[in-house]
Amino acid sequence: MLLRGNAIEAVGPTSELTAQADDVVDARGLVLLPGLICTHHHFYQTLTRNLPQAQDAELFDWLVTHYPIWARLTPEAVRASTATATAELLLSGCTTAADHGYIWPNGARVDDQIAVAREMGLRFHASRGSMSRGRSQGGLPPDEAVENEDDILRDSERAIREHHDPARYAMTRIVIAPCSPFSVTPELMRASAELARKHENVHLHTHLCETVDEEKYCIEQYGKRPVELAESLGWTGPDVWFAHAIYMAREEFVRLGARRTGVAHCPTSNMRLGSGIAPVLAQRDAGMRVGLGVDGSASNDGSHMLDEARHAMLLQRVAHGAAAMTARESLRLATRGGADVLGRDDIGSLAPGMAADLIGVRVDGLATAGGSVHDPLASLVFCRIRNVDLSIVNGRICVQDGRLVDVDIAAVVERHERAALALVADAFA
Repeated sequence: MLLRGNAIEAVGPTSELTAQADDVVDARGLVLLPGLICTHHHFYQTLTRNLPQAQDAELFDWLVTHYPIWARLTPEAVRASTATATAELLLSGCTTAADHGYIWPNGARVDDQIAVAREMGLRFHASRGSMSRGRSQGGLPPDEAVENEDDILRDSERAIREHHDPARYAMTRIVIAPCSPFSVTPELMRASAELARKHENVHLHTHLCETVDEEKYCIEQYGKRPVELAESLGWTGPDVWFAHAIYMAREEFVRLGARRTGVAHCPTSNMRLGSGIAPVLAQRDAGMRVGLGVDGSASNDGSHMLDEARHAMLLQRVAHGAAAMTARESLRLATRGGADVLGRDDIGSLAPGMAADLIGVRVDGLATAGGSVHDPLASLVFCRIRNVDLSIVNGRICVQDGRLVDVDIAAVVERHERAALALVADAFA
């Protein structure tokens, strides 16, 4: 592959392309892939991994345990957790990530995340997410964790104005992302959709149909199932994607597929919380755009996109048999599928004119020994890959020889542990 600036110029025989290059990266022993695309994460949750009080909880109890801690987030905690999550993602082969930040207390802003992602070189879809319906109004989060809706909309407009880039090869885009049906009002959902659609390439994201508890909540509060509620508020179409989408009836995802609504499948988190198995194959076949997400690091406890592709394949096989999903299908979800979900036609494949986002995974080592000689590409999913060897994002080398370039991992971890300890100090006294 010949890269020029931030784009792929040509793909062809090595002997022809190296003669045109100023610099050559030797990728012998590597399988080259498009950079992987994460369509759902919560970076700040690296600070509360495997919290003892929530290790065995289902979603609603898990959230109730975490909300008071997350309400103590600071700008420094957001920056530290963003650096940790970004480092993990880059090392796992992710070159583009959408993060769903929906709690912004104590002066924290989406700007804190954007600054770190830019410095580290990650292509970033940053959510100006929100929660506005506290416990006193019938919501799940405590009142101290929610914001005023006028303030949310005002700051969302500011974030778009200051940071959103609608152009091809954009490194930063803003997503408008109210958290969930049980933490915001229908009025905020409707107003958020109207706000996003005033701007070019500003997309909409929320959690939907993750658990049976959510379904019961929507029926009790609104007299509608979650999908019907979303449809009534204008939350369908090619500019919308939902996280999880586990508990959808067939007729619902057929309707969503007809509108080209997207879904972020998060198999590891769904298994960790015992939430269920999403019908992603049927959703895809119905026309929904399907990509993969790692979800937050308090319900996954890691940010490894190749792992997520592996778990997506295995979980569908648990549900539907050994031939349900192939290795290549899971890698497609992690690349072209993710690009479709995020509304991008410039990432997710290796071809002239596409963004210079690519990864190289070593298949001549211990992890793939005996597997790569049979099918090198499939070995990336069937075998357990620790980290990628090479990552180039927007033409910039971010990982080389399995190590992050110009990032002091020890310093990142030390900073992160200080923030994590400060966040939980006295929380369970």
